[in-house]
Amino acid sequence: MHFLWALIVGAIIGAIAGAITSKGKSMGWFANIIAGLVGSAIGEGLLGHWGPQLAGMALIPSIIGAIIVVAVVSFFVGRSKD
Repeated sequence: MHFLWALIVGAIIGAIAGAITSKGKSMGWFANIIAGLVGSAIGEGLLGHWGPQLAGMALIPSIIGAIIVVAVVSFFVGRSKD
C-alpha cells in the first residue's frame, strides 16, 4: 500500500514541477511519476528531509528536486529536436 501512495505522491510532485516549469503539458502521467520520484530522491539528498511529509517524501525538497529534473530533461530533450 505504501508503494501505491508513493506513486500517487510522485505523480503529484511531478505534475507540480511540470506546471511550475511550464513543461507539464508535454509530460504524460508516467513521466510525472518518474520526475516526482527521481526529483524526490535528488531534492531530499541535496536539501534533507524537512517540511511536511507525505508517503515518506518531504514535499518541499521533493518539489524542488523534481523542478531540477524536469528542467534538465527538457533542456536536453528540447536540444535534441533542433
